[in-house]
Amino acid sequence: MDTDAVRVANLRKTYGDTPVVDDVSFTIARGETFALLGPNGAGKSTTVEILEGYRRRSGGSVSVLGADPGTAGLAWKARIGIVLQSAGQGGLYTVREQLRQFAAYYPRPRDVEEVIAAVGLQAQANTRIAKLSGGQQRRVDVALGIIGRPELLFLDEPTTGFDPQARREFWQLIRGLQEEGTTILLTTHYLDEAAQLADRVAVITRGRLRAIGPVAGFGGEQARTPRVTWREGGVLREARTARPWEFTAALAERLGGEPEALEIRRPALEEIYLEMVDEHDGAAAQDAADDDAPQAPATEGAGR
Repeated sequence: MDTDAVRVANLRKTYGDTPVVDDVSFTIARGETFALLGPNGAGKSTTVEILEGYRRRSGGSVSVLGADPGTAGLAWKARIGIVLQSAGQGGLYTVREQLRQFAAYYPRPRDVEEVIAAVGLQAQANTRIAKLSGGQQRRVDVALGIIGRPELLFLDEPTTGFDPQARREFWQLIRGLQEEGTTILLTTHYLDEAAQLADRVAVITRGRLRAIGPVAGFGGEQARTPRVTWREGGVLREARTARPWEFTAALAERLGGEPEALEIRRPALEEIYLEMVDEHDGAAAQDAADDDAPQAPATEGAGR
């Protein structure tokens, strides 16, 4: 069996002359949880929709569970599960009725009652979906995504509308799927969610893949250089150093004692991600400004 559940090579999607996804390449191993991060409009949703078979690509190659999602048939679709940002399920059905209906579409579905319990909707099993709260309807979306026992599960902002306790309960559900060997592609705006669940993380901005790697070492050594913060003269100061203990010892000697509000920590995934997005957005804004700047008229002999 192929060890990769997903292979993406030089993926492109353009609308007219505008690239939305620009030369993106990555793989996802079977059983891996892979988080794709990026700001709104970065191209991550378009990338995921191409992998799901909902959108046609303009170039490059894509293989999902050994098939091209652009031409794969119903047998392939039965092997994937999808939790969209908003599924809009029929409100006339109860939770149990909707799940039973969807379970009938798959060759080896999960037990309906087990799924209801897994997403914490036992008390609402006989309630019409239209009468559920937004967070409860989101749980129905998740239940429908896993009812078919998918080999590959797409989770697009799965915990939107969940309270903190419900999010952590959902994480436990995902960990159970991971233990079963389910491959998961996660998009989320909650960076702690990616840090908790993902084996690897990729960041896409302005249609391009900017970084990819394991959560533990994401961004490389420079991005994970420890930060030292302290208060001096009533001002909170910060420095980044690969030798924080030597730095703080020298600082204490200079100040004549332990610095006030001293803290040493490595940047979290969220900080690295935000710095990465700000850096690329800033570079893009500068490029745009340079393009718009008036150009000096060419002079004879210039460049000689």
